Amino acid sequence: MKILIIGGTGFVGTHLTSCFIKDGHGVTIQSRSNKGPEKGPVGISYLQGDPTQKGPWQEAIENHEVIINLAGASIFSRWTDEQKKAIRDSRLNTTRNIVEGMPSHPEKKITLFSTSAVGYYGFCGDEELIEDSPPGNDFLARLAVEWEGEAFKGQEKGARVVITRFGIVLGEKGGALRQMIPLFKKYIGGPIGSGKQWLSWIYIQDLASAFVFLTKHPEIAGPVNVCSPNPVRNKELAKALGQALHRPSFIPAPGFMVRWVLGEFGSVILKGQRVIPRRLLDNGFVFQYPEIDKAIPSIMAL
Repeated sequence: MKILIIGGTGFVGTHLTSCFIKDGHGVTIQSRSNKGPEKGPVGISYLQGDPTQKGPWQEAIENHEVIINLAGASIFSRWTDEQKKAIRDSRLNTTRNIVEGMPSHPEKKITLFSTSAVGYYGFCGDEELIEDSPPGNDFLARLAVEWEGEAFKGQEKGARVVITRFGIVLGEKGGALRQMIPLFKKYIGGPIGSGKQWLSWIYIQDLASAFVFLTKHPEIAGPVNVCSPNPVRNKELAKALGQALHRPSFIPAPGFMVRWVLGEFGSVILKGQRVIPRRLLDNGFVFQYPEIDKAIPSIMAL
């Protein structure tokens, strides 16, 4: 199978590529750079182009059976009006350009995996959220609704569209832990705010395995929560990380400080959501690292 990963040079894209290559697929990585490394693994090719802009890169879409859209400006910053516009435009424009480049009703059906996030559901306290739960009404939730709407337009061209709603991705050299580990090593790590807010998370290896699983199950379409079946409270994550690093984990970051530093984005960190991957579970996907107290030591051992 030929797979095109838009925005494939980052933390998630690198792991997906490795997993797909091991499974025997060919992978094309879209990048703004004009070339990849001089010596890369067999089965990987590179495609230059800016996915937020129309261009020759769109012509390559019809030559692939699976398109994975990971592109988008980072949300991990203080949200000025300018930054919010960049976050929104990068996602919507890229998705529109991908759908535009897809052929209408091709002989071999194309699958579009379009990234979204558990932020789609907004902030619902202790309520368990599944794929059929309604969207929230904050900035990230409204953005997710728009973003997913652009991806679903691929169905008009006969494509199978899978919306992968990511939880917080945990791994050794990227994701949320990249910012958290240095703080714990300096003895200043701990829960954020009250620590009672829910965190929907997933180990990067389970995320990659979920994508391979979904490519093998063409009957699954629509939204799919890509997160552990066992969300944890923020203080539980801090405790697991402190134990793995042999550091204290009781020093909280006060909520008012988080809001002062991060503004509107601070609410995302201080509230969170409790999301369950109901569709993956119902279709037989097995998580290798469903528990945070097993995932964190495994990551630290790498």
